[in-house]
Formats: sequence, C-alpha cells, structure tokens
Amino acid sequence: MAKSLERLREILRERQPEILKEWLQALLDTYPQDSARFFKNQKNQFANPVGHIFEQGLTKCLEHLLFSEDNEPVKDALDELIRVRAVQDFSPAGALAFVFDLKGIIRAYCLEEIKKEGLEEALWRLDARIDEAALIAFNIYSSCREELAEIRINEVKSNVYFLLKRAKMLAEEEPPPEGAKYNKS
Repeated sequence: MAKSLERLREILRERQPEILKEWLQALLDTYPQDSARFFKNQKNQFANPVGHIFEQGLTKCLEHLLFSEDNEPVKDALDELIRVRAVQDFSPAGALAFVFDLKGIIRAYCLEEIKKEGLEEALWRLDARIDEAALIAFNIYSSCREELAEIRINEVKSNVYFLLKRAKMLAEEEPPPEGAKYNKS
C-alpha cells in the first residue's frame, strides 16, 4: 500500500498545476462571471484580497491533502477561505461543494493512469482524505455562521436596549445587554 500511495503521489505531483488550476476554476464558477473574472485575473493581493485568499488557500490545501497525512495543516489552509464563503450568500452545500469537486478533477486528469497502474485503493484513501477535508470545512463554516448569528443577536439586543433607553422606558441603573456598545449621546 505504501508503494502504491507513493506512486499515486508521483502522478498527482506531475499533474498538480493543472489540478490546482481546475479546482480554483470550480470554486470561481460559483460566482457571477464578472466577479470570477476579477478574482482570477487581478493578481494584486491588496486589490483582490478574496482572489488571493482563494488561490493561497487552495494551493496549501491541495498540497497537504495530496502529500501529507496530517489534517491540521488542511484545516489551517481551509480556514480563511471558508470564512470568506461563510459570510457570502451561499447555502452550506453551495459554499462547500468545491471541496468535493476535487475528486472529479483528480479523476479527470489521472484516472486512466491510476487504473492502468492498479492504484485504485490508494485513490480511495485519497478520497477519504478529501471527505475529511469536507467535514473540516463544514465545521469551520458552521462555527463562522454561529459567530455571525451571535453578532446579529447582540446587535438586535443592543438596538432594542438603546431604543428603550431613549424612550425612557428603562430604569436608569439597568445595564446594557452583554455585547452592547453603549453610546450616551
């Protein structure tokens, strides 16, 4: 098994630039055409921080998925990328589908050679790593969405408190709700 995994990694290393390019395109295809074009073509990381995050995150994630067994670097690589997706207008499936797209992309570029060399078992192992990455991405996504919900709840609490305070419907010594930023003006 170790030899077949190493051989699969050699095949993937040879095709890594094409796989990465296609994976980035699969992610960008979830955006409107103008946005996708901007994310892809604007190379200045300050003019295009989202495109930079996508490219760097996918590059690191692919490297760790293909050539490592440790999930912590995969989590680190996905974290910022998923945080961006979590604040955008995507369903959970829409935000995370790009992780699963990697399986099809690898097959499109390497399946013939994998079959020819009898490396299907090593490919299944890689599929399991990609599935683990999807679960990691889902945990990150869920955590981000919980944080956003908490922020919105605190904002509503704060707004209600200040409206009641301004309407003089609260006792003066009543403290603002937790997380509220009170401005006396």
